[in-house]
Amino acid sequence: MPSPQKNAFFHNTRGSGILMHISSLPSQFGIGDLGTGCINFIDFLAHSGQQYWQLLPLGPTSEIFGNSPYMSSSAFAGNPLFICPEQLVQMGLLAQEDLLAGSFSEYAVDFSQVTAWKKGVIHRAWQTFQQQLSAAEQKSFFARLTGKHHWLRKFSLFMALKEQFNQQSWMEWPEKIRQCHDEALQEAEKELQEHIRYFQFEQYLFFNQWEKIQSHAREKGIKLIGDLPIYVALDSADVWAHQEIFTLTENGEPTQVAGVPPDYFSKTGQLWGNPLYRWESTGAVQEKLFSWWQQRLQAILSTVDIIRIDHFRGFESYWSVPAEEETALHGSWKPGPGISFFQEMGHRLEDLPIIAEDLGVITPAVEKLRDDLAFPGMKILLFAFDGDPENAYLPHNMPRNCVVYTGTHDNDTTVGWYLSEEVPSWSKELATIYANCQHPDAAHFHQQLIYLAQSSVAALCIFPMQDVLGFGNDCRMNQPGTARNNWQWRCAPRFLTDSLARELRKTTALFGRLPKQASQTKNKKDKKED
Repeated sequence: MPSPQKNAFFHNTRGSGILMHISSLPSQFGIGDLGTGCINFIDFLAHSGQQYWQLLPLGPTSEIFGNSPYMSSSAFAGNPLFICPEQLVQMGLLAQEDLLAGSFSEYAVDFSQVTAWKKGVIHRAWQTFQQQLSAAEQKSFFARLTGKHHWLRKFSLFMALKEQFNQQSWMEWPEKIRQCHDEALQEAEKELQEHIRYFQFEQYLFFNQWEKIQSHAREKGIKLIGDLPIYVALDSADVWAHQEIFTLTENGEPTQVAGVPPDYFSKTGQLWGNPLYRWESTGAVQEKLFSWWQQRLQAILSTVDIIRIDHFRGFESYWSVPAEEETALHGSWKPGPGISFFQEMGHRLEDLPIIAEDLGVITPAVEKLRDDLAFPGMKILLFAFDGDPENAYLPHNMPRNCVVYTGTHDNDTTVGWYLSEEVPSWSKELATIYANCQHPDAAHFHQQLIYLAQSSVAALCIFPMQDVLGFGNDCRMNQPGTARNNWQWRCAPRFLTDSLARELRKTTALFGRLPKQASQTKNKKDKKED
């Protein structure tokens, strides 16, 4: 596998960036998309001296799973809700009057409203697309498309079958379809061809638009950090098409499911319900499991520059809960694949630019795996102020090869934390003392935490956009352990101001986190003025 030095991809540089999901971007259609709002945000990042944009998973979401980007129908597909309607007009697939929409909120995503409207728009584009191409041209187009994306054929069939069976879980489908018998699948492909092609068309639009975003980010010197959940949803194309690599019965039902034991976020732990991998397998099954992971890593690295692996600790050991349990309390730790997995992936892929999400119940064995691989871990400032001067999240205890966050999408916002009655007053006081704040108040606390993060030795610091803006608890992205009212926050365009970018750039420059070219230009300017 690549040497640890190669994996330490920050090298001797310092940088900073912002965490904001696509759904939170400004747009006039009720949810952020891959259009002007996305381009403008990349420009904002460059203007403010940032070098990184961290995203949540980009896969399709469902109201059945609370619209969570961590419970997707595919580990490979893109979310059609992110398709920009304005670009469909530019492609000649829609007329301008097709974009006349109802009243959407600037501040929160109404997923039901947005999904209904966006589906209608994309269906109109699909009808136009079919009219523009002959049958032979369409056949050639989709052959090239499925050749480019190895996963697309099974995913689009899965989605068409979900539609045919009224969105039932694949475990409730007829036996031969459920068990992926070749003859049954071939028959279904013939019968559902148009529906299958529609779902392939959605993915064509998504990745066509995403490539433009990648190109603009490269032009502006912004590196994209993607998010890869370690597990996939049970009711997904991945589990249906690759049942042999998961812990399932012959009927496709999970025997053990994923979660975490009680921690900071929940007294009863978190029961995620994802099927577990058959890490203990050997021979042909192990090869299928490793090949699937190789393809998954290749796919995400074709869309982003760096991967944050969510729940990295699951590679060392994972919490296994009997499927019949109602909470995660009665699970047990099982050994993960360990360093041999990453050695194998390193042989197959060469580069592994990975950030290890190492939060929660972390043992010396997990830390050793992370450090042996030289993957930077995560440090959360909101976890730092428990009164212990040896707390690993305090800046003076951080290693250089890590990423420091004020908070993540799972935390309260920094201002929300400061105002929360659940946080002890002594913890807030300790935070303001540590930040050397002379006049502590909620209006400036987010700036003090950003200052702390920027000033740390950590190679990279990341701030949720809500913390850059100083927004409170009502703008929180997710509350773990709850299924409703999450993932909704949106940033109105008027909040992304030049003055905000200038203020953020000052702190970024002060602590040597500007891009090298920008930093050198600033130094020359300063010398001229002297």
